[in-house]
Amino acid sequence: MAIPVFRAAAISQSQSQSLIHFLSSTRSRVDETIKRRKKMVLSCAPSELNPTQSEVSFSVGTYLIPHPKKVDRGGEDAFLVSNYNGGVIAVADGVSGWAEEDVDPSVFPREFMAKASSFVGDEEVNYDPQILIRKAHAATSSIGSATVIVAMLEKNGTLKIANVGDCGLRVIREGRVIFSTSPQEHYFDCPFQLSSQMAGQTYLDAMVSNVELMEGDTIVMGSDGLFDNVFDHEIVSLVARYRDVAEAAKALANLASNHAKDSNFDSPYSLEARARGIEVPFWKKILGMKLIGGKLDDITVIVGQVVSS
Repeated sequence: MAIPVFRAAAISQSQSQSLIHFLSSTRSRVDETIKRRKKMVLSCAPSELNPTQSEVSFSVGTYLIPHPKKVDRGGEDAFLVSNYNGGVIAVADGVSGWAEEDVDPSVFPREFMAKASSFVGDEEVNYDPQILIRKAHAATSSIGSATVIVAMLEKNGTLKIANVGDCGLRVIREGRVIFSTSPQEHYFDCPFQLSSQMAGQTYLDAMVSNVELMEGDTIVMGSDGLFDNVFDHEIVSLVARYRDVAEAAKALANLASNHAKDSNFDSPYSLEARARGIEVPFWKKILGMKLIGGKLDDITVIVGQVVSS
């Protein structure tokens, strides 16, 4: 289903450059061992948190699989990974509804990520993901819109997150999800989006969160192509099987892709659709059929492990 336009890799710590990736092949792959205006802070009891005394950073792996019908164009997702400070990761998911207006939905998120990369170390940004979104948005001149999530890790273990729309992030500690972002939407399947048009959202609409991380924590970030097709318990179970973050990212993307193509899989997306009252046509309903199956989409996965610097 096309998302409507709303109107009203691991990079080693020795490398200093950012990685900006745009899907550009049949199965683009980078395996590198690299409600509104509201702030949230994850609170953990001191005995549970036990923050590390040493400086920390991200070891990151990435994997991307484009929508089967968008392979030739490379899909409409883009992502950013930088080792600046403790590490910066971000995903931008182009809004597919622009294709109905003869606008390539991939251009806006690609330029947005490129601009964000250029501002990562900016003095005005001051390592604030919400301000990074503001500056990147203002500098992006392409027509289109995108959902965006940015996470910036301080070396003291504080992870700063700003999210507009339905890209997501999970923090996993000792086999359980201790933090999860929440999607922002106007209505089902129409998420908040940063746009070239005045009707879109701005950085002020971002959900801002701070999470205190520990060495050994795992962060999973992705476009909705991941979280619409893979349950949190599957993410936790799968990530636990891999020591290598690049392999974990690949496995998650492949699992999401397999679920997306499975018309019999009762996915997070189909469960949410039914909960919102969206059903199959009446004639199918009287035959006992229900809305079920995965959701075909571009799939971007970033897996980051918190390691001692």
